[in-house]
Amino acid sequence: MKVNDRGTIKWTALMLPEHVEMLNKMWEEQEYKYMPELDEQQIAENSFLLQEALANDLEIKIKYYKDHDHKIIVGYLLHVDILNKKLYLKDIEIKIENIIEVTIL
Repeated sequence: MKVNDRGTIKWTALMLPEHVEMLNKMWEEQEYKYMPELDEQQIAENSFLLQEALANDLEIKIKYYKDHDHKIIVGYLLHVDILNKKLYLKDIEIKIENIIEVTIL
């Protein structure tokens, strides 16, 4: 819901632009998603699937957390940076700790 939604639009003319901006930010923050806590079994399974995909050049689907949202990317692993705990897929850098789920297609 935004400040410009029906029912509140008539009041925005009486509000300072800073207040409208704060209200929009508040509504946006209420829609934030959070990183789920993964158990050790899910982390191990994700790790196994990533290793298998890298070793056998398999297409994978990764669900990950970024910018207060859950995102999905499909593709082939290009590179895994173990030192910095990141992996690269289609010019996208994903922190390993932000991976929610891995599926081999």
